[in-house]
Order: sequence, then structure tokens, then C-alpha cells
Amino acid sequence: MAPHRSDAGSDRDTTATAATAATASAPANVRTEFPPVLTSALAAELLQVHAETLRKMVREGRVPCHRVGGGRDLRFLRDELLAWLAAQPSTRVSAASSDARSATR
Repeated sequence: MAPHRSDAGSDRDTTATAATAATASAPANVRTEFPPVLTSALAAELLQVHAETLRKMVREGRVPCHRVGGGRDLRFLRDELLAWLAAQPSTRVSAASSDARSATR
């Protein structure tokens, strides 16, 4: 009988711990992992917009998209969407500018 090694599976344990930590920080109803190729519904969920808003953005050429099935169906590449999203200018208002705006009123 082989001796039991306590470090066996340590790589799996580290991966599982990281995945658990990521999942624990997200609300229960929010998906934390997406497949590499997304449907319109999944892409809308990833971008946190309504599916119709996403379709409008596609029609306007504002978001990267790939048409399949004779051009009728839309597919999105997860990594492409994440890169596009990171390149978008931030629309968040910082707390400091909100405070400054409030002070001038």
C-alpha cells in the first residue's frame, strides 16, 4: 500500500479555492463564468444590458459581433467583448467629483 501524500492534488485545491472565492464574492444570481462563444442572451448578461439594447448596439456597429446562420444569428466572442468593454471610456462619476459638484450647489 502506498503512503498517503498530503500534497497530492494541491493544484486542484488552489484552483478550487480561487473559484470558490470568485463565486463567493458575486451575488448568487450573477454568472461568474462564460463560455468562449456567447449567444445574444449570454453576451447581454455579460455586458449587463438588456438583449434588445445589445441588438441595437450591434445594428449601430458599436459592439463586436459575428453573424452566423446566413447572417440572422448573432454570436459574440467572450474575450473580444471583454477587450472592447475595457477600451470603453468610463462613465462612472468618482466620489470626489460628486462631492465637489454638491458643494457648488
